[in-house]
Amino acid sequence: MRLLLDTHALLWWLGDDTRLSARARESIIDPRSRTWVSSISVAEIAIKSAVGKLTIPVDFLDHVGPAGFRDLPFTHTDAEALRALPLHHRDPFDQMLIVQARAEGLTLVSSDPRFPLYEVNVLAAS
Repeated sequence: MRLLLDTHALLWWLGDDTRLSARARESIIDPRSRTWVSSISVAEIAIKSAVGKLTIPVDFLDHVGPAGFRDLPFTHTDAEALRALPLHHRDPFDQMLIVQARAEGLTLVSSDPRFPLYEVNVLAAS
C-alpha cells in the first residue's frame, strides 16, 4: 500500500496515540507498504506550533526518518493543481495533501470525512 499521512495521523503515529486505528497502524507498519509525509504537514505543524495551537518537541522531524517515512515535497505542479480542486474543503493544508495524494496515486490516512469527496483513496485513521 502507498500511504500519505494526514497531519493528525502523523502526530498520532509519532505520539503512539490510541486514536490511530488498528487498521491504519497495521497498514503503516506492513513491510509491503510505503508511507510518505508531505512537506505540507511539516509546515502545518510548524505554523500551529509557532502560534501556540500545538505543542510538539522541536526535534519531532528526527523521528520521521527512523519511522521509515519518505519525504514528499510540494511542487509547482501540485500548486497549480489546486486551481481545479473543488472547494469541498476550506482547509488549505488539507487541499494541498489531497492534490498530492491524487497526483502520486497515494491513499490518504485521515479521519477527515470530506476527503472521499475528492475522488481520492482514504484509509480511516480513527
